[in-house]
Amino acid sequence: MMAIRIWIVIYPSITLFLFLFGGVLSPLPLYLRTLILTLSLVPWMVFGGLPLLDKVMQAVGIKKK
Repeated sequence: MMAIRIWIVIYPSITLFLFLFGGVLSPLPLYLRTLILTLSLVPWMVFGGLPLLDKVMQAVGIKKK
C-alpha cells in the first residue's frame, strides 16, 4: 500500500516539475537535473504530498495498511 501511495504522489509531481522546469534544466548534465529534481521533490513528498494524500484517503474512508 505504501508503494502505491508514493506512486500516486510522485508520478504527477515529477510530471508537473518536468513540464514546468524541463526546458530550463535540459542544458544541464543529467546528474545535476536529477539532483535538482530530488532536492525539490523529496521534501514535497515527505512534508506535503504524502500527508495530503493521507488526509484525502482518510476523508473518503480508505484506511492505511
